[in-house]
Amino acid sequence: MAQPDTTVSTRCAWVIPGNELYERYHDQEWGVPVYDDGILFEFLILEGAQAGLSWLTILRRREGYRRAFANFDHLAVAQYNADRVEALLQDPGIIRNRLKVTAAVTNAQRFLEVQREFGSFSAYQWAFMDGRPRQNHWHKGSDIPAVTPQAEAFSADLRRRGFRFVGPTIMYAHMQAVGMVNDHTVDCFRYKALLG
Repeated sequence: MAQPDTTVSTRCAWVIPGNELYERYHDQEWGVPVYDDGILFEFLILEGAQAGLSWLTILRRREGYRRAFANFDHLAVAQYNADRVEALLQDPGIIRNRLKVTAAVTNAQRFLEVQREFGSFSAYQWAFMDGRPRQNHWHKGSDIPAVTPQAEAFSADLRRRGFRFVGPTIMYAHMQAVGMVNDHTVDCFRYKALLG
């Protein structure tokens, strides 16, 4: 009788088994609290790019986004002009959607405004969760909501400030990615590691 493979940890059900890119993202990044503005900007750009697509599609293009958007340097992206946008629309390494590309530039400009007002984007963003991650206790993926009141408030405030591609569902996915909530299911090996 074959012995079970104990080297494979139980992961959240949304992870595609055997997909190294997805597994690495889940195991090392998803749900880990992020307070660095550069990384928060990266996820803001990537989550906006995902709208209507799978996250795996974006993960596969992450390096393309890194090159196209100056290693996610919001100061540089905020300076992108119409010629730069047109060049990006020819770049096969990213999703070549004009609305999403122009939104990334607009969001970089608004990101700078938030930094000036709050000292950091991190301080602004984490205030929607009173500065600490919410520890959820989901037993299966279908228990996890697509939107929460905090995501709705975050989204509404971003839109009021002129950000684009920041609807409540997108922002909840962002909050999950950057660890504002621990939405690993309780059977996932990462759940306890992130209980803090």
